[in-house]
Amino acid sequence: MPVQPLLAMRGVSKRFAAVQALLDVELEIRAGEVVALVGDNAAGKSTLVKVISGVGPADKGIIEWQGRAIQIKRPQDAQVLGIATVYQDLAMCDNLDVVGNLFLGQEIHRRGILDEVEMERRTRDLVHTLSIRIPDVRAPLASLSGGQRQAVAITRSLLGTPRLLLLDEPTASLGIEQTNQLLDLIEALRDRGLGVLLISHNMGDIKAVADRIAVLRLGRNNGVFDVNTTSQEQIISSITGAADNAVAHRRTLPEETWP
Repeated sequence: MPVQPLLAMRGVSKRFAAVQALLDVELEIRAGEVVALVGDNAAGKSTLVKVISGVGPADKGIIEWQGRAIQIKRPQDAQVLGIATVYQDLAMCDNLDVVGNLFLGQEIHRRGILDEVEMERRTRDLVHTLSIRIPDVRAPLASLSGGQRQAVAITRSLLGTPRLLLLDEPTASLGIEQTNQLLDLIEALRDRGLGVLLISHNMGDIKAVADRIAVLRLGRNNGVFDVNTTSQEQIISSITGAADNAVAHRRTLPEETWP
């Protein structure tokens, strides 16, 4: 029996003035699954993330959450559902420590005073649970590596116990060791039952952690592939449109010459 998707999108479209950014897009993400969203520049990846996160609501289409039709018109709607987003710029403060960044804007108070002890305890618990390598939760963010900063941003998104995590190019500026640590974290999140949508241009990272790959091309679906049964060449052809061009070219030839 098929597992019901955590998030399902049917016929989702989005236009910006004369630009059709998304057209009739379909996407499904299940709990405990990593779906990689790939495509060339201007394929519509960022627009789709904005639709899911409530930053830029869809013009039309159906969005379902655990089988129920819902509307995501603002970021608060996504947060209430259990959707968290970690953007590429991270939006954190270098002068604050790890604890301060995790609870920035959602500080815990006791009798009108910041409860530093409780915030530090919860930070240590999360860092330990996710096996994140951070030297000290009271270390300033500016002293951490790029990979550690990404881990802190992801950890912050987990404070609200989300069900679905959207990651926008999380390894783009990381070295090999830092990337491997972050990919380990993504696998740990999947093992905890979270659905993860991973936007990345790095096919090695995608092959390492994704279960399925959804390709967007010029704002439209251009294939959904199982990582274990699809070659990298097939995926790249779908991203670049080479496969479409090959089919179009074949159709211009006499049928007896088709391969």
